[in-house]
Amino acid sequence: MPDKFTWSKLESEKLNDKVSRQMIFGESAMLARILLSRGAIVPRHSHVNEQITWIISGALKLIFDDGEVVLRDGEFLLIPANVPHSAEALEDTVDIDVFSPPRQDWIKKTDTYLRRSI
Repeated sequence: MPDKFTWSKLESEKLNDKVSRQMIFGESAMLARILLSRGAIVPRHSHVNEQITWIISGALKLIFDDGEVVLRDGEFLLIPANVPHSAEALEDTVDIDVFSPPRQDWIKKTDTYLRRSI
């Protein structure tokens, strides 16, 4: 029987002054809830994982080499693997991210780009 989870029971990891996250992962997919305070910056990065970003509440500006996209409540975006991007929280934001395969840098806690105060 599969395990059942709730966000309230999962570890919350404070990455910097403005970003915290919770995550769960299996062999081929990862689900994460990211809490960003207004003004939080996710520095430019890329990864081998496909990413779906879904904004539950708030507003997140994603910056790509060829333009910007602002996502608001209920909107989502597919970011292909290896596409450089950064982000800025325009409001306090709750973001759900799905990755395939799971982000090994997040699992191993070697994601230093997120662990700096901005």
